[in-house]
Amino acid sequence: MQPSTKQQLRKEASMRRAKQPEAERLSRLIFDRVAAMPEFARAKTVLLYLDIRDEVRTQWLLPVLWNEGKRIAVPYCMDGDLHLFRLERLDELSPGAMDVLEPKPELRSLADRKMDPSELDIAIVPGVAFDRRGARLGYGKGYYDRFLHRLRSDAMKLGFCFECQLFSKIPALPHDIPMNRIVTENAVYAIDTEVL
Repeated sequence: MQPSTKQQLRKEASMRRAKQPEAERLSRLIFDRVAAMPEFARAKTVLLYLDIRDEVRTQWLLPVLWNEGKRIAVPYCMDGDLHLFRLERLDELSPGAMDVLEPKPELRSLADRKMDPSELDIAIVPGVAFDRRGARLGYGKGYYDRFLHRLRSDAMKLGFCFECQLFSKIPALPHDIPMNRIVTENAVYAIDTEVL
């Protein structure tokens, strides 16, 4: 597909998501589905994106995950790439690139808080749109595309989206990393990555 088609998909998916009623309630249904997954129960370290605007809500999950004893990695942008920070408290966050909450700049250099992607058991990944083959359409900057290549092969990649963000087919290039599961308020879609 041509880039213009990707732009059209982004526009359509963004419009659908913006019109999504009850985003808070549906976000909780999405997390309930994830929490029921055996892989999630076993995971010790989880990457959690921090939602902005009308994305699936994730910020309220932080205390839930801490209470379950999980280590939480949150991403931040630096020099065009995503880096990971082990988050311990909400007051360690401040608005960063594109107004996304990120670890405060003065904390990022703390050696015991830096994390390597190889430490992640599960990566919860945002996107503008997904399809049931695991393809993901991001915001066009390539941050997650580059980052996902650095995960362990056994790390589970979960795409969080509302059902209205699912399309029949998202353009995928050979180097794109598919999600292992797409989780919506209606279902957990298991992905056969061989079909991409």
